[in-house]
Amino acid sequence: MVDLGVIDRTDDRPPYRQIATQLRRLISTGKLTPGAKLPSESELIEHYGVARMTVRQALQELRGEGLVVAEHGKGVFVRSAPPVRRLASNRFARAHRKEGKAAFLVEAEATGRKATVDQISVTTEPAPADIADRLHLAEGARVVMRSRRYLADGVPVEIATSYVPESIAAGTAITSTDTGPGGIYARIEEQGHELGRFTEEVTARMPTPEERKVLQIGAGVPVMTLVRTAFDVDDLPVEVCDTVKVSHAYVLEYDVPAR
Repeated sequence: MVDLGVIDRTDDRPPYRQIATQLRRLISTGKLTPGAKLPSESELIEHYGVARMTVRQALQELRGEGLVVAEHGKGVFVRSAPPVRRLASNRFARAHRKEGKAAFLVEAEATGRKATVDQISVTTEPAPADIADRLHLAEGARVVMRSRRYLADGVPVEIATSYVPESIAAGTAITSTDTGPGGIYARIEEQGHELGRFTEEVTARMPTPEERKVLQIGAGVPVMTLVRTAFDVDDLPVEVCDTVKVSHAYVLEYDVPAR
């Protein structure tokens, strides 16, 4: 068994956090490799001289951070699946849409993970003030709002809400739960709005209680927020997408030319 270290009883941190810190260090240094099984609850209880609940709190903290996964009847293992690599310079390539693939499907497949989408909600309503401003719409203008949750290998990694002007989305599959091959952007281009560019704003924060519930993450796990605006070749904004991403589930990669 790997060297687990000991609990410092003079430390102000509770024992479960000390245990989580030591296990986290073993994972980050590669002493517990992807796919490796962690010591059992009984082994951790005996080694650290703590109650079962203390050990379970430590393991729950690591699960909340996405570092480990529990397999019923087998134990707890270091997560082996790599994070989804989001390559901004390639994810909106028209070639993907022609193949009938949305961006998330392409990214998940690149890391060997199965992509699914659930909790899809589609409504038409007045645009929130900030969204109307981004879309250059008048106050009270209506948008089709599409909310959904993305999963990789059945694990929630992102929630997203897209806003498309009703003038573009009306009468198209954008108003349906299934937007068809190529997703929203394929349907927007079919309406005569050839996509020209995208802008993205990325920030980080702690999730709301509702976001924690939907994304199934523990306390203390931050999220990344990314707001993207899509413009057509005439520089008309045609969609805003507000996403909340589990921080440890993604690598955001940007290819920026030197000018």
